[in-house]
Amino acid sequence: MMRSTALHEGPVAVYDYRCDAGPSDPALPEVHLADSLSYVRRGSFGYRCGGRLFDMVAGSVLVGRAGDEFVCTHEHHGCGDECLSFRLSAELLDEIGPAAARWRSTGLPPLPELMVLGELAQAAAEGESDLGLDELGLLFGARFATLAGGREAGGFRVTQRDRRRAVESALWLEANAQQPVDLAAGAQRAGLSAFHFLRLFARVVGVTPHQYLVRTRLRHAARLLAAGEQPVTEVALDAGFADLSNFVRSFHRAAGVSPRRFRQAARGDRKILQDRLAGLA
Repeated sequence: MMRSTALHEGPVAVYDYRCDAGPSDPALPEVHLADSLSYVRRGSFGYRCGGRLFDMVAGSVLVGRAGDEFVCTHEHHGCGDECLSFRLSAELLDEIGPAAARWRSTGLPPLPELMVLGELAQAAAEGESDLGLDELGLLFGARFATLAGGREAGGFRVTQRDRRRAVESALWLEANAQQPVDLAAGAQRAGLSAFHFLRLFARVVGVTPHQYLVRTRLRHAARLLAAGEQPVTEVALDAGFADLSNFVRSFHRAAGVSPRRFRQAARGDRKILQDRLAGLA
């Protein structure tokens, strides 16, 4: 029936939901445990809440309000469905916009502004993006708040103190790149909310905190590959990657070659670099 997997926990929690229910399965009442935005990435189902029925298809967004009762139906579809669900803390909801704090349970049709972020989050969940799932969940929520409120979020001015905070945070991320670090930890270290920390860091440094963390790990891995004889698995772990396949994908995306081929090139295999340069012509 329904299976859920926690992909990230904290002020921005991300869950993977998969349901294989069909027309013959009973539709039982459920209750939203938290305010959530769920991006439908595959399949279709009915979402009944507050006396209304919403037909959810790939690209739709299921909006849930904590405490609201709902029923998911599958009268016409038996192919199963999958959702990526974002839960934001009450403090973050208050910060990203009053519209988000007041949202009601509803269903949204596929909206380009949310679909692109939903697909980017799915790519991150599969290890195909160097953005963090918590960062994307926060951006998804902020974009939803903008659409629900009908206005763009106001800009903010970066002070000299803010710049110092961002640079100090970057140095801290570099020093702790081998450890499991997420958006909440960086924000707490900087003394800022996760939303303000994400915006500030990206404004000053030019990339998000998670992107900076991944690139720091990749730099460290490149040095280890070029200078030593460690197996690739050990290099990945020493650089801070918990998953070998994610490391290999991230490294290949950045370098254009696999870690093993990069090591061969560093040892003098000029053909690898020539082939890489030829591909850029």
